[in-house]
Amino acid sequence: MNDLLLTRIAEALERIAPPPPASADPSASPAYVWRDGALVAARDFAPLPLALLEGIDPQKAQLTDNLQRLADGLPAHDVLLWGARGTGKSALVKAAVGQVQAEGGALALIEVAGDGLDALPPLFDRIAGVNRAFAIFIDDLGFADGDAGPRRLRSLLEGGAEARPGNARLLVTANRRHIVERHISEQDGAINPRDVADDKLALADRFGLSLGFHVVDQPTYVAMVAGYAAAHWLQFEPQEAIAWATTRGHRSGRVAWQYVVELAGRQGRRL
Repeated sequence: MNDLLLTRIAEALERIAPPPPASADPSASPAYVWRDGALVAARDFAPLPLALLEGIDPQKAQLTDNLQRLADGLPAHDVLLWGARGTGKSALVKAAVGQVQAEGGALALIEVAGDGLDALPPLFDRIAGVNRAFAIFIDDLGFADGDAGPRRLRSLLEGGAEARPGNARLLVTANRRHIVERHISEQDGAINPRDVADDKLALADRFGLSLGFHVVDQPTYVAMVAGYAAAHWLQFEPQEAIAWATTRGHRSGRVAWQYVVELAGRQGRRL
């Protein structure tokens, strides 16, 4: 077999299974995405100011304090942010990281896809020796019954051979506190429903800090709109803002922001 043929075979194999892309410098950017085995610097990481997140002051204080400890090299918790959709869970994660960074904290955000738990050990290897703290953000996590993911996550959180390094903590958002869907058949006498529920809640219990988010009341929703509108010099009518939420079936920070986007478009302002 001649050298030319070997070269062509090697090139064909690289096209089939290309080498992983080069990682970005883990000490250089405020936020990253973990993608295809590499750190990719996030484009335009611009979290909202914490002050614009209304109705979740206790959650803001607890998460920011926990992340500040992590940035300072002190003991800090893995965090589960759970509750109703659109109530600010993801926005708070980014805003709290941004707040710690603005105050000089050596902290970066790394976003990992919800189906990427198997990719976490290589990420941990990549950042374990870096002189910086990392908030590993897994957004909208959920498991179906029978999924092996909960066991994998429990191992990563506590006691497993591949647990996360001391300079990293997991920040997970989910719509349910127990993360795993609960379908307990009342006809199945072979399984104790309480045991099944306890097993699923055991995953949530692995998080040292659990923050609940709930549907907001009308005054809080209007205050959210007012805060966003004031920050962008927009005029609004509270009753119209309430009607906007009513047509969408619920009040939340996400709905408030969507209304502000509508206002900005009407009034010819950029956000």
